[in-house]
Amino acid sequence: MALPLNQADVERLLADPSAPARAQVADKVAREIDSASLSSAELRIAHDIVRIMAQDAELAVRRALSHSLRSARQLPHDVALRLARDVEAVALPILISSPVLTDEDLVALVCGGSSAKQQAIAGREGVSEQVADALVREGSEAAVAMLMDNSSARIAEASLGIAIDRFSASERVKANMVHRASLPVAIAERLVVMVSEMLQSYLVRHHELPVSLATDIVLRSRERATLQISLGSSEAELVRLLRQMHRNQRLTPMLVLRALCLGDLAFFEVAMAVMAKVPLANARTLIQDAGQKGLASLYEQAGMPLRLLPAVRVAVEVVRGTEFDGGERDHERYRCRVITRILTQFEDLPQEDVEYLLDKLGDVLSVDGDVASLPTR
Repeated sequence: MALPLNQADVERLLADPSAPARAQVADKVAREIDSASLSSAELRIAHDIVRIMAQDAELAVRRALSHSLRSARQLPHDVALRLARDVEAVALPILISSPVLTDEDLVALVCGGSSAKQQAIAGREGVSEQVADALVREGSEAAVAMLMDNSSARIAEASLGIAIDRFSASERVKANMVHRASLPVAIAERLVVMVSEMLQSYLVRHHELPVSLATDIVLRSRERATLQISLGSSEAELVRLLRQMHRNQRLTPMLVLRALCLGDLAFFEVAMAVMAKVPLANARTLIQDAGQKGLASLYEQAGMPLRLLPAVRVAVEVVRGTEFDGGERDHERYRCRVITRILTQFEDLPQEDVEYLLDKLGDVLSVDGDVASLPTR
């Protein structure tokens, strides 16, 4: 039941010298202000009371009022603004939750507010693109990191770019941005060169990246794993990586083909097993099938495009027939020989893959003389 509010209540509040008593009444009125049972006259009186309380000299009174009114839809707009502009102890509950504040209010409060107030705004449910843009332009590092961590915030691509420009040295801002549910491709591309190897791997697994960039990142990680981890651990990590990429629809046919063309047979074997949903040992047996029917069957079950099967067959044969020479930079020479032989033996690769492999070949031209026989296209 609603409080029996009347003008006498207002007068008693003005006359009561006790701050705790005023805080108690303020809290009680604030909790009733959204009640559907309040008459229009009672609502006007409730508004008068909260206006008085919002100007109270005692911090405890204003803080109690703000806490109780933080979600009130019947809070007068002028009172919401007054409380939002108050000291942090009073303002933060309103800034975090009040539905009365408009985007225009929030933008102004961002531009003139402390880092703590900006963080409160950045953590609001459903931050708009307009408010998000103000935060990335004017907010503190902590506020922008909070914004990036707010899954409900709507952040335009241009604003994400500004955040990268302003906080290129902030690991917290970049990490929170990487972990957002979705990122524009251009933003993901910019982040790749700025973040740690762990975050690069996350970008590949969870965000859309140009396939060339994704290939480079995955294979760089594979090379490091081969050098740093035992064979068993490396294989287990590869299985986990490709399963996660497959779940997130990042294990694309082009990525698989390019990894194979760069000599990573283990990547291809695990990818086929994961995509075809068969044990890794079975996948290896089918890939090694001398009659090639096993490879074709596995390839089809994995959902790979049939037009690339001839290229895959050639690549598997070339990789199997190419060995490391054990000399200095043997990995680069191995990759160079694999790419060269694939391009000379199979001329029907998609043009985008040809260009990618030629680019990778260009990185190691100085370490292998076989490339002189490479055909021009």
